Amino acid sequence: MAGRSPYYAYRAGAEVARLIPERVGAPVARGLAQVVGLGFMGKRVRQVERNLERVRGPSLSSSERTRSVAGTFDSYGRYFYELFRLPGASVEWLNSHTETVDYHHISTALDEGKGVVLALPHLGNWDFAGAWLAAQGVSVAVVAEPLEPPELFDWFVRTRAELGMRVIPLSSSAGAEVLRALRDNDAVCLLCDRDLTGDGVEVDFFGERTTMPGGPALTALRSGAPLIPVGCYFEPHGHQRLVIRPPVPTERVGTIREDVSRVTQALAHVFEELIRAEPEQWHLMQPNWPSDR
Repeated sequence: MAGRSPYYAYRAGAEVARLIPERVGAPVARGLAQVVGLGFMGKRVRQVERNLERVRGPSLSSSERTRSVAGTFDSYGRYFYELFRLPGASVEWLNSHTETVDYHHISTALDEGKGVVLALPHLGNWDFAGAWLAAQGVSVAVVAEPLEPPELFDWFVRTRAELGMRVIPLSSSAGAEVLRALRDNDAVCLLCDRDLTGDGVEVDFFGERTTMPGGPALTALRSGAPLIPVGCYFEPHGHQRLVIRPPVPTERVGTIREDVSRVTQALAHVFEELIRAEPEQWHLMQPNWPSDR
């Protein structure tokens, strides 16, 4: 039972979020996330502090750091609260709560018929973005890390399926499944600001060397699908803003290893720009640089 407690917690949270009116549930969820995060998640608090210093510079004052860390946990609470309430949202509601900037980059890519690789950092509500995209009639596939207990991963798979997204578990066969999805002209969404497997590509990210997944670059180079960075941002009153950047150049100019390295570094620089716009909405709370460990 103890091992399955995260699953029951998510299930209970989803049920409560759907029952309580938004005017009550939203501030409660965000406040609870701050209380739990700041009071009981010391390692994550310290990681968020380090991330904010990287993004905003070492001149960040103590009071600014405290407010920004609280803002990050507030944002994280909002992410889960909105995810819990998203299933069942109408196309009209999604459209009325979503602002897109330069969506033509995605529509043009899909018109070419090779699919599109959407690369996202853990910024804002990426599941809202996927749900909105699916509501536009786009076939959406997402690659997701398996979770423990398995019931929790299954819950995320079912929830995202309700939102119109097909989940591809991160595994040895994920690359082949992604290429098939692109051949079907799908939009494949990849959260890729964190190297989960530890065998990523070395990049300079916020002035410090680390690794990022090379999969998005390799997939785009192999398939010919455009590689498009996307930033998701919370706006007031439950609204969202999706910023779609131009495709990262993926022309072959060297060996495949050299090209993957070059494209991944270019993607890291775009992520820096997207994150700097709203650093408190960056929900990366695990060690991500060698010095973090």
